[in-house]
Amino acid sequence: MVVHSQQGALNELFLIKTCKPTNLFTEVPEVDLSHPEAKTLIVNACKEFGFFKIINHDIPMELISNLENEALSFFMQPQSEKEKASLDDPFGYGSKRIGKNGDVGWVEYLLFNTNPDVISPNPLLLLEQNQNVFSSAVNDYTLAVKNLSCEILELMADGLGIEQRNVFSRLIRDEKSDCIFRLNHYPACGELELQAIGGRNLIGFGEHTDPQMISVLRSNNTSGLQICLRDGTWVSIPPDQTSFFINVGDSLQVMTNGSFRSVKHRVLSDTAMSRVSMIYFGGAPLTEKLAPLPSLVSKEEDSLYKEFTWGEYKKAAYKLRLADNRLTPFEKSAGQ
Repeated sequence: MVVHSQQGALNELFLIKTCKPTNLFTEVPEVDLSHPEAKTLIVNACKEFGFFKIINHDIPMELISNLENEALSFFMQPQSEKEKASLDDPFGYGSKRIGKNGDVGWVEYLLFNTNPDVISPNPLLLLEQNQNVFSSAVNDYTLAVKNLSCEILELMADGLGIEQRNVFSRLIRDEKSDCIFRLNHYPACGELELQAIGGRNLIGFGEHTDPQMISVLRSNNTSGLQICLRDGTWVSIPPDQTSFFINVGDSLQVMTNGSFRSVKHRVLSDTAMSRVSMIYFGGAPLTEKLAPLPSLVSKEEDSLYKEFTWGEYKKAAYKLRLADNRLTPFEKSAGQ
């Protein structure tokens, strides 16, 4: 039985891409939210990288640790127990397979819906684990990072000189906002896997941009996150379990008419330590029309993107592979 189990693991392993280790990036923009120039630092980071780190965020470490501990307790359970949280929709527990278009990675996850217009059961209700404690930890955390994301979005508007300070944050605060929350667990790559892949890194989550407006990421102190710079170079981000990392998403790139850059990123597995990450994805209501803000476009022909609803973009985006450029069909062609 052990031989069959190992062979099955190897067969699954070879479906997952690998890559060579990359250089550590020591120039990650760091923004102290209490700094008087925070709005300027955020805008500069969004334009250059589409990515930055937030410190002095006022979210208690106890709240963060509570959720991480609950997540670890879940992911350390037997596979049969975890699969009780699997649902017949995008939400719930999943392992290795990311979406329905053939993408795979060295990852298992829990995906939670926060949109009241989408009827989906809470996967935690299917578990024997203390569901009330876990659910409470998820709810407390998502509320805190939702407020943080809105604070950051308002600083972005300030930095861009937009008169309506809540032009971005109102979409997240809307009771019908399409926000989701994801817990990812990247198991350590053990000896069997390490030998099979010849010392290269397994890709835990393949390269992609986030389609929503903003992503708020927190992980434990295990490395693995990488971003792609403007010149196409991939660099590794030093982990920091006390801070949050912010990704600009496709929707925000559109609303800023390309001024902000939606960052391409991926996650590699670590050979010795597991990685746990928690990501809050702030999305607009499904019926919200997205287009470059008039105040950021000098004249109509300077608009780079067509108008579309978040629901239309989401539907189109999730039909594509992770690495595809999802915005291409929504770009205006020359003279359009």
